[in-house]
Amino acid sequence: METKFIFFSGKGGVGKTSMACTTAVRCADQGKKTLIVTTDPAANLSDVFEQEIGHNITLIQGTSNLFAMEIDPDKATEEYKERLLAPMKQLFLDEEMIHVAEEQISGPCTEEMASFDKFVDFMEDSEYEVIIFDTAPTGHTIRLLELPVDWSKHIEESAKGSGQTCMGPVSLIQENKQKFDAAISKLRDKTRTEFIFVMQPEQTSLDETLRASNELERLGIPTSKLIINGIIPSSEVVTPFFKKRHEMQHANIEKAMKTFLHIEIKTMELFDTELKGLDMFRLSGEKLFSGVEIK
Repeated sequence: METKFIFFSGKGGVGKTSMACTTAVRCADQGKKTLIVTTDPAANLSDVFEQEIGHNITLIQGTSNLFAMEIDPDKATEEYKERLLAPMKQLFLDEEMIHVAEEQISGPCTEEMASFDKFVDFMEDSEYEVIIFDTAPTGHTIRLLELPVDWSKHIEESAKGSGQTCMGPVSLIQENKQKFDAAISKLRDKTRTEFIFVMQPEQTSLDETLRASNELERLGIPTSKLIINGIIPSSEVVTPFFKKRHEMQHANIEKAMKTFLHIEIKTMELFDTELKGLDMFRLSGEKLFSGVEIK
């Protein structure tokens, strides 16, 4: 069984988590063992699924095959450092040497690397049929996805030179290069990975989505789909205010269609209540997956 990876990204506040959770519930209801993971430091999966989740894989109540996890950056950093230091401790090296090594892997980029290391661990997992990543706002996500490209090269160059990286000695992190290279390969594989942008029907959101999509393309990662979220239903356009907003939104949908000519675009209307709980995600799933794409 080959795991399918689905990434959701976009500006903060566009509804990434809602669309990611909608998709996760849909996959689980289709009988697929599904995991949704958030890499957003301001994670709120616990809020929208209305149960405690945290830094451990947790079964979503009311389901038999939907699981969730909120990556905690601090805990991920501790786990990452412990994994790097474990071989030294097994050699029974003295405390001073271990302390020096620990200082060497406590550089400014260690937390970033730790989060990405956790992220890559899931990309190596074959237990789930679908793994959905609810990512941090776009800029942070692009940086995270750039890491395997940057650091794979950086590790290789450092191994030939000083043997030191901002993450510590190459001797401690060399094994990561193979993991990172494998992650790059999966991210670029359109048969295994989908990258979905969520945007609002607004010019600033469209501009951000286009920039991010181009950045991904530069990394060799194609954009799979676009979800335009938060559209005012036509039935609600009964006042001048909503009429003006509705016209603005549809003008921006037209722009998006012309901008992303070869990408599947789905639209999602604004709900009159919060998207929280399995029932609401199933309702939004009916709208998202039964609707006809607009190109």
